[in-house]
Amino acid sequence: MDHREARNKLQILITNIESVIRGKRQVIEAAVATLLGRGHLLIEDVPGIGKTMLGSALAKSISATFHRIQFTSDLLPSDILGVTVFNQQKSAFEFKAGPIFSNIVLADEINRTTPKTQSALLEAMSDTQVSVDSRTYPLPLPFMVIATQNPSEHHGTFPLPESQLDRFHLQIQIGYPESEDEKQIVLSQISVHPIDTLRPVLTTQEVVAMQELVKRVTVEETLLDYMMSIVRETRASSTFLLGVSPRGSIILYHACQARAVVMGRSYVTPDDVKAMAMPALAHRVVMQSRYGSERERREAAENEIERILGRIPVPL
Repeated sequence: MDHREARNKLQILITNIESVIRGKRQVIEAAVATLLGRGHLLIEDVPGIGKTMLGSALAKSISATFHRIQFTSDLLPSDILGVTVFNQQKSAFEFKAGPIFSNIVLADEINRTTPKTQSALLEAMSDTQVSVDSRTYPLPLPFMVIATQNPSEHHGTFPLPESQLDRFHLQIQIGYPESEDEKQIVLSQISVHPIDTLRPVLTTQEVVAMQELVKRVTVEETLLDYMMSIVRETRASSTFLLGVSPRGSIILYHACQARAVVMGRSYVTPDDVKAMAMPALAHRVVMQSRYGSERERREAAENEIERILGRIPVPL
């Protein structure tokens, strides 16, 4: 598969998802780029704007297996990973796989569960495998975790630690739809929900082929230096207690490659870096001050990264 063929297929995929998530093309492109970059997506926004629907629509559009896990305070790691049980007929222990064994896993309201259960996702997100009772089980490919959290609700929540946030390649917000788009959303659900009639337009094998295509996207050294300058500025900024980690640098690199494929190119441009810097880096920094809500801290981080992008010369 070449980049032109991939672009055509991806445009069909994005259009297909747009029939369910209306007026949010950039959000859909970010989700698709995360999938192509073998990454994971964190969506932080208010309830009822389509966070769960985005994951379901993406899975249906690529013929992928999909599981939604509702995270609650009493959820256990075994509820996600699976459990080993004794089979009396065979007189042997058998592993019963949990919902993590899916192509796309929706971790709904991930900050509602305890840190112990949150950490059960770390190995899966980092190594595409899980370990249970001293045995390691590979996960299906492609594999992607889409996690959601509601920033406006704080009672009974467990904020994700920096180490967990660092595993998410991008963090995005969907936002409210425009008036005309919201009108069409209401009209489209009068008789049947669009997700019920959504049909797959890609196979998981084609997605894996596109993921391999991402690895071959060219990144000029000047653009890599541009990325490194942005990362170093986050570490030098007096606004941040901790800047972007080396993992963040790697993820920004891959995110730019994935966006280039979504845009139908075999090379990265400065526009790719500027488009992916915010969703790839803003959730990785730690603010000097812990005062204020999560939303206020995130807005402060985004404002500082915006200033950093404005200060660093763009390579021509």
